[in-house]
Amino acid sequence: MPSPKLGEQEFKVRYRQQFADPAFDKLDSELGDIAEVAWQAYADSRKSPRTRKAGPGFADPDYDLSVDWIAARQAIDDAQQRYENRAMPPHVLIINSSSRSEHTCPGEMSKSFRLAELARDAIESNGKLTAEILDLSRLASEYGRSIHPCKACFSTAAPLCHWPCSCYPNHSLGQVQDWMNDIYPLWVAAHGIMVITPVNWYQVSSPLKLMMDRLVCADGGNPDPTLTGGKDAEKAKHVELDGWDYPRHLAGRLFSIVVHGDVEGAENVRRSVSDWLRFMNLAPAGPAAELDRYIGYWKPYATNHQELDTDEAIQGEVRNVALTLAEALMDQRAGRIRIAGSTLEEPRQK
Repeated sequence: MPSPKLGEQEFKVRYRQQFADPAFDKLDSELGDIAEVAWQAYADSRKSPRTRKAGPGFADPDYDLSVDWIAARQAIDDAQQRYENRAMPPHVLIINSSSRSEHTCPGEMSKSFRLAELARDAIESNGKLTAEILDLSRLASEYGRSIHPCKACFSTAAPLCHWPCSCYPNHSLGQVQDWMNDIYPLWVAAHGIMVITPVNWYQVSSPLKLMMDRLVCADGGNPDPTLTGGKDAEKAKHVELDGWDYPRHLAGRLFSIVVHGDVEGAENVRRSVSDWLRFMNLAPAGPAAELDRYIGYWKPYATNHQELDTDEAIQGEVRNVALTLAEALMDQRAGRIRIAGSTLEEPRQK
C-alpha cells in the first residue's frame, strides 16, 4: 500500500492547524519549537514514549510495556472485581448512541438521550439496581473526546488484538485522547448493557459503530501484549496457529436494545445490534428486551420531539425494555436464571 508518511513541511503545517486562533500568534516562536519536537517524535515513530517493564504475570517480564496500556489494564481488572462482587447491586450500562446534542450543532438534544433517561429511571425505580448512561454524543460536543477507528489487527491474527486495545494512544501520530480506555471498564463492570440508538442511513449511528469496532478486543483479544512482542504480526500468527482459546471477556452479561427510526431500517438495525452482542456471548434479557419502533413516521423532523412527547406507548415500551433487563438481572443474581449452553465447548471458534 502507498506510504502515508508526511514530509517535514507538510507535517508541521498540519500540526500547527490546531493553533489557528490568532490568540496563538504571539507564541509563534514557541510553537515552532514545539512543532519541531513533534516532528522528531513523528519521524522516529515514538508511539509509546513512556514505558516500564511488564513484570511478573506476563509471558515476557522484561518487555517494555506502554504505561498507558498498563493503566488501562489495571482499570479493567478493577472493573472485573466490581463485576464479581456480589455485595454490590447489579449494575446496568445504558448507552445513548446518538451524536446529537444541544451543546453543539444542532443545538437540540436527541430523542435517544431522552429515552436513555426514561430507561435509567425505570431501572433504578425499585432501588435494587444501579444504572449509568454512557453518552456517546460527547464525541461530537466535548473537547478531547475521540474514539479512533479500529485497525483490524484481529484480521491478521487474533492474539495481535490486545485486550485492552494497544493501538492507541499513538503519540507520534497525535492519535491521543482516545475514549475507549475509559469505556472498556464501563462494559466490564456492567452486569447488563442497554443500547439505545437511532437509525442513521439504515445503520447504527457512527459513534456506536466506532465503539462496536473497538470492542473486538473484548471478544477473543489477547490480554498479554508481551506474548506477541507487542505488534509483531508473525509472532501473533504463530501464537494463534499453536492454539488460541479466543477468550470471551464480556461473556455472560445480559442485554436489551431500543432502536428508533423515522422512515426506514429500524428492524434491521435492531437485528444487527442484537447479533453483535450475541456473537460476543452476551445474552438477551428476554423477548421483551428488544424493541424497534418509529417516532414521527414520515412526519417533519421539526416536530419529532413533540411526536415523542405524545407517543406515550413508545415511552412505556422503552420502560418495559429496561424493566425486562432489570428483572432478568435480579433473577440471574438470585440464581433463578442461567444462560443455557454457556458452558458448552464451541466446535468452531471465531
